Amino acid sequence: MGLYLACPDRYRWALLLAASYYFYAAWKAEYVLLIVAATLIAYGTALQMAQTERRAARLALLLISGISNLTILLAFKYFNFFSDSLRAILAQASIFYDPPLVEVLLPVGISFYTFQIIGYSIDVYRRRLEPERHLGYFALFVAFFPQLVAGPIERAAHMLPQFRRRFELDAARLTGGLQLVLWGLFKKVVIADRLGLYVDAVYNQPTTYTGWPIWVATFFFAFQIYCDFSGYTDIALGLARMMGFDLMENFKQPYFAASPVDFWRRWHISLSTWFRDYLYIPLGGNRVPVSRWYANLFIVFLVSGLWHGANWTFVVWGGLHGLYVIVEVATQGVRAGWNRRLGLNRWPGLLTVGSRLLTFSLICLTWLFFRANSVGDALTLLAHLRPLANPAEINAPWLTVVDHPAQQMALAVGLILLLLVIQWGQVRGWSWPVIFLRPVWLRWATYLILVLSILNLGIASEVPFIYFQF
Repeated sequence: MGLYLACPDRYRWALLLAASYYFYAAWKAEYVLLIVAATLIAYGTALQMAQTERRAARLALLLISGISNLTILLAFKYFNFFSDSLRAILAQASIFYDPPLVEVLLPVGISFYTFQIIGYSIDVYRRRLEPERHLGYFALFVAFFPQLVAGPIERAAHMLPQFRRRFELDAARLTGGLQLVLWGLFKKVVIADRLGLYVDAVYNQPTTYTGWPIWVATFFFAFQIYCDFSGYTDIALGLARMMGFDLMENFKQPYFAASPVDFWRRWHISLSTWFRDYLYIPLGGNRVPVSRWYANLFIVFLVSGLWHGANWTFVVWGGLHGLYVIVEVATQGVRAGWNRRLGLNRWPGLLTVGSRLLTFSLICLTWLFFRANSVGDALTLLAHLRPLANPAEINAPWLTVVDHPAQQMALAVGLILLLLVIQWGQVRGWSWPVIFLRPVWLRWATYLILVLSILNLGIASEVPFIYFQF
């Protein structure tokens, strides 16, 4: 940070670009060539699009950019998945097919920067954005290290102007950025990684457990993935803020959503808005016959599931969300009528609480598929997910992954309650960061508690962020 502040404004982009490429190369050096190639293709085709008025020529350039970047994504992320799926389909017809297995590491963050590049190319094609002529700024937009590997998926219209903005040292920005980084680290290493101990024990042995352990593990995973992913986002936003950049909001208390549609307005906002603008609306959105509208919704969620990973579990996860949304929009009038007949509108608070609990339960069901190692494992877990059994099951062996099961369980539940209380305050209109408000002595006490919690309650082993695999 000191080097960044000492660097003259005109050269800061170069420093950040070098830092971003070094950050990416530290994982696997040769994969820097992939992100450089993707950048150059999008940069060149966008400049050519701006120089031609012929729509067919612009479309051809868009396809070159899009197909080139998608080919890289498909080759590294989905080749084995599609080959293996084709083999299974052909086997049903007694056709022998032995596909080659490509043993390559998935380039970290490839799904994120590929979508960021495609969004930029489409915006230039639509004449909604002038192409960036400064190659360095554009390369930095693609590779900006705080959000490179797990988002948020930024828009060029939002980020590129910021690279030209003069940065002045701002104490409020530094303080706010450090607060976000601290809170993000707490959510990741203290909450998410701790919950992961229980989740992994159950989901990695799906035939071993029934009843209560599966319920608890699924509930814990809902908060594990939220704290893991939003924790990374907080760290990314905090680092960017300290350097004078504002990234888009990616989460907005998603587990207080009152419906599946509301959930997707609050969860991974940069991805859901990307699919809205670059897939859902081009398919026709809701300006088509009802059956086509429902098909558009379902297609978007299926693709969203596949975007998350090369496994049928993610496709099922996306399909379930698509069904939820379709049922919600299809039954909106019926549900409103029943609420009137039953008089539920007289208790809006109770109706809201009930809607939130039902939505959270439905979301947890989808997380079961998301976390399962395979569709077979997910179905096994579902088969064992009988109604809550004897509470004595809480002493099942899966809790012995920690030294003191009862204390660790109490700590895990207490951390979830702390998170929910803070987020409930945000829903009620408390300003963020609510835990860092005045008086000064309370704010510094909070800093100290969070730091000590990270050092003493955080999981010491290195646990990668979940979304790094996407």
